[in-house]
Amino acid sequence: MQCRNKYNCGESGRVTFVRTLFIFAWKQALCCIFPVILFAGMALTKVIDIPYIHRYDLLLLIGLAAQAAMVKFRLETTDELKVITLFHLIGLGLELFKVNAGSWSYPGEAWTKVAGVPLYSGFMYASVASYICQAWRRFDLQFDRWPNGVWTTAMAIAIYANFFTHHVLPDFRWVLTALLVPLFPRTVVRFTVNGRTYGMHILLSFLLIAFFIWIAENISTFLGAWQYPNQTAAWNLVHWGKISSWFLLVIISIIAVVQLKDLKYRLLPRRFTRIKTGRSL
Repeated sequence: MQCRNKYNCGESGRVTFVRTLFIFAWKQALCCIFPVILFAGMALTKVIDIPYIHRYDLLLLIGLAAQAAMVKFRLETTDELKVITLFHLIGLGLELFKVNAGSWSYPGEAWTKVAGVPLYSGFMYASVASYICQAWRRFDLQFDRWPNGVWTTAMAIAIYANFFTHHVLPDFRWVLTALLVPLFPRTVVRFTVNGRTYGMHILLSFLLIAFFIWIAENISTFLGAWQYPNQTAAWNLVHWGKISSWFLLVIISIIAVVQLKDLKYRLLPRRFTRIKTGRSL
């Protein structure tokens, strides 16, 4: 990660570094508001039973209430809500297939279960989209040398399709992962903290986000949000190989958000002139 500013080292530099680190951590916390609310809901519903309402149904209500509150208090824009809703639906589609394929399960009862999948489960994918949208706005994200939209869209479709087809065809995740190197050879994400702009290679940022999602997944399964086959008798650490799945899912998410922003900018260039800086969705 490189700083693109003229600040130098020394005592004043150390103070600036601490201040920048604090602001970065604070903004990251703000970006994680929705995921944190979901985690809090999972933790509370694990130890507290509310009569006449199933846990998964309550988690759905918590997610809906959280989204409504975030829009009302302007922590989230209505356009960001649209993106989050889209990812909720995309996630539900994947959940319906994976659960019925035996990849994982939701053992609890719920009124809002469809084919064994509670509707709240889509919020776990929506929380990833929420983080991305929040980070885009709060860190003024910009991308240098972003590939042609045709290629990135094709890659996103191929990755999403592989989540389904690998049950009946060979798993091409590592082939797709390898293809990301020539697709994003010099792509850098720029983010601003405390008036200073930093850069990181896009693939490294994908990997870091995936790693933290994997940690969150371990917390979620420990809280009983869902379970993998090896966690039926007792909780076990989620296999580290799941990081690769989240890595690819993050790529789909970023590509989708970038393409939606680009589409909106081209359709409404006068109204959304700051789309290139990531301030408007």
